[in-house]
Amino acid sequence: MSAPGPPPPVWGVLLAAGRSTRMGRPKQLAPLRGVPLVRHAALALAGGGHDGLLAVLPPGEVGEGVRAALADLPFAFAVNPDPARGLLGSFRVAAQALPPGVAGANFALGDMPLVTADLHAALLRAFRETGAPAVLARYGDPGGETVGAPPHLLRADLLAGLPGLPDADHGPRALLRDHRAGVVTLTFPAARLLDVDTPEGLAQAEAWLAGLPSV
Repeated sequence: MSAPGPPPPVWGVLLAAGRSTRMGRPKQLAPLRGVPLVRHAALALAGGGHDGLLAVLPPGEVGEGVRAALADLPFAFAVNPDPARGLLGSFRVAAQALPPGVAGANFALGDMPLVTADLHAALLRAFRETGAPAVLARYGDPGGETVGAPPHLLRADLLAGLPGLPDADHGPRALLRDHRAGVVTLTFPAARLLDVDTPEGLAQAEAWLAGLPSV
């Protein structure tokens, strides 16, 4: 009897096409500890053990800047032609750009610089062990409330449903509701939740990372 082959690939997807309306400048390229903000999230995703990596970019100069910031990392790229249609548009672009035969994809935001490679690896491990339709992250400290936020790891059958979803400035909530009975959720420290949307958020990230090694 022949040995079983490797499991189907799971890709990591970096959603980095946001419009930065609250930041006042392209937040993907805002410097954080000397490198563009988006590079922090990209490095974490690249270290998570995925079989392939895809970054969704905005069109034009900002997209080219993101591409340059990730040039030494093994990302493929896809362009969201109209980021104004909301975050779900980037999910759709990614779903259509992923290669055939993937088992799933782990969607991370380019403006969450405190998410670590270990966090991504934990989601991927849970997905491999359970085959769940989705493995989701929640953030909170013991005894307190938790908040759901990306990364979201979605199985292939959920990916197939993304192109048909309407515009929205959030993730694929309708798909997740339809599969909620089988969803696996992992909880991580509240501090990892920081989503850099404003100059104040960038300052918070800078303060948090100040004691960590340079990237």
